[in-house]
Amino acid sequence: MVNMFNYSRSIFLRRISRSTRWSTIKTVSNPVYYDHTSSTSLSIWRRKKEMGKEGLIIAKELKRLESNPLRLDRFIKSHVSRLLKSDLVSVLFEFQRQDLVFLSMKLYEVVRKEIWYRPDMFFYRDMLMMLARNKKVVEVNRVWQDLKNEEVHFDQHTFGDIIRSFLDSGLPSEAMFIYDEMRRAPDPPLSLPYRVIMKGLLPYPELREKVKQDFLQVFPDMIIYDPPQDLFEDYYSSTKEDSE
Repeated sequence: MVNMFNYSRSIFLRRISRSTRWSTIKTVSNPVYYDHTSSTSLSIWRRKKEMGKEGLIIAKELKRLESNPLRLDRFIKSHVSRLLKSDLVSVLFEFQRQDLVFLSMKLYEVVRKEIWYRPDMFFYRDMLMMLARNKKVVEVNRVWQDLKNEEVHFDQHTFGDIIRSFLDSGLPSEAMFIYDEMRRAPDPPLSLPYRVIMKGLLPYPELREKVKQDFLQVFPDMIIYDPPQDLFEDYYSSTKEDSE
């Protein structure tokens, strides 16, 4: 009787052992994946933008109607608002690339009314940099107010890129306004954006000195290379000639 009990017990234990090994094998060969796409998915404003056939037709028609505001608005309501998200994003990107400010602002408003729209720093970055290239200060102020209302926050690197774009376009006042916003941002400061900004400030020695002192205050152990004085003068002369 005792032997029978021991025999049954050994069979039971072997079955448990095999079951455990098989469960382990299945777990290893079929791992469980967790969906993190909501937190790490690439912004639609950073993806490669390829315009579809319908997007090309819409873009061509928008450019044709640009000089007729009434017909343009009617066309936007009847056709543009029905575009697929990918096509609408692609058309806006193409207009920004071509520096078509008026049409870009029109599509900017359309995008912000779409049901799928979510405030995005890359969306606003592209708009601000396009407007800076074309020195459209009024539109810059409007877009800036929109992003503040939507509580959009730029990271330090994006701040640096935007500020540099304004400096390269000869808009130092607007650039320094955004620089002050960067200084007040909750993110910890990074050295690279400061260096990018200081390089863009070579035509503006006084402003560069201010940013340099801010940099040294935040990063006291770092060194800044100051170019020769004649290089400052060359930058200033070339900037003055471009503005004239």
